[in-house]
Amino acid sequence: MEMSHLNKQGNAKMVDVTDKENSKRTAKARAIVKMKKETLNRILEGGMKKGDVLAVSQVAGIMAAKKTPELIPMCHPLMLTGIDISFDHDVLLSELSITSTVSLTGNTGVEMEALTAVSVAALTIYDMCKAIDKGMVISEIKLLQKTGGKSGDFWREEE
Repeated sequence: MEMSHLNKQGNAKMVDVTDKENSKRTAKARAIVKMKKETLNRILEGGMKKGDVLAVSQVAGIMAAKKTPELIPMCHPLMLTGIDISFDHDVLLSELSITSTVSLTGNTGVEMEALTAVSVAALTIYDMCKAIDKGMVISEIKLLQKTGGKSGDFWREEE
């Protein structure tokens, strides 16, 4: 299998997507932030000194998706047409689940943008809550699905 991100000398390159066909492309990713029950309760009640943790994290995730090519060297700058960040919580497990959905019509996919969005959203939660819970754990950052493009669709099987 040929490595598309290497040139003839074996050095890294950004893949040329000029001739790839435009199509509607979407990607959905998820991250989990495990924390103390008190931390989760304060987030949900809006009791953190730094402000609304979920609102700030949501904006951070959106900004991160747009800045992905500035962070990951071989990612193409993209004209994203949609970014959504949503949160679910599980009080019994004491965790927040962050889901991003990113879309565009273009000639390359948005998986990295979706993964970057949940990663930065999770880091923002950590930053805003670290004063009361330095033991938070960010885990399970993963692509849930992607649609469009030559390689076809992908849906993660539930584990």
